[in-house]
Amino acid sequence: MPDITFNYRFDFPDNSKKRFPITLDPQTLNYQGSNGSTPDWALLDVARCQCCKLKISEHDYCPIAKNIADLVFAFKDTPSHKSCSVSCISAARTCSKETTVQEGLASIMGIIMATSNCPSMAILKPMACFHLPFATVEESMYRSASAYLLRQYFSHKSGENCDFFMDRIKEHYEEVQMVNEGILKRINMTSEMDADKNAIVTLNALAQILVMEVEEDLESFKRLFI
Repeated sequence: MPDITFNYRFDFPDNSKKRFPITLDPQTLNYQGSNGSTPDWALLDVARCQCCKLKISEHDYCPIAKNIADLVFAFKDTPSHKSCSVSCISAARTCSKETTVQEGLASIMGIIMATSNCPSMAILKPMACFHLPFATVEESMYRSASAYLLRQYFSHKSGENCDFFMDRIKEHYEEVQMVNEGILKRINMTSEMDADKNAIVTLNALAQILVMEVEEDLESFKRLFI
């Protein structure tokens, strides 16, 4: 199977450009990051997430921090509200939007963080294969809940303990929030401006909203199935 690729392009009014190719292994969906130098703020024991399951004896770097390092460096002096045209080109389609750097970064950081082989973010990895750039809050909630329930279906088919009533999803997404907070602390060590920081804040807000939706029995989506 060929690699799964998403090529992100940021085009600015002054004709400057930034390009970020994303390649995922088709079997594992793991992000195939660059082999460039890794900053000290990406070391595993720096601002380590509260929920981190990795052992320092086995991992020198936080896999997420290592994979977003180039992205953070490229936008460390960019304000979040700066206007740009962002395109995501994949084998299936091209999605483009006139937006802000913050929204474009939230989209690209979301897929990198989900596929960086962080155990706490594994719940998000299946959605990466069907990445939806610039997803709205409602789209993100629908995709997250649907992916979780599909996971339970396959767990049931394998004879495992499944969670069709989504009782354990809050626990999973609380870990996602811890990772977002940990990554934000790392970015604060190097970034001058706020584009990449606000991108993480946006992703964290989505995780919080999903938990609230589940607590309300996904009532906002009930109308779609009546």
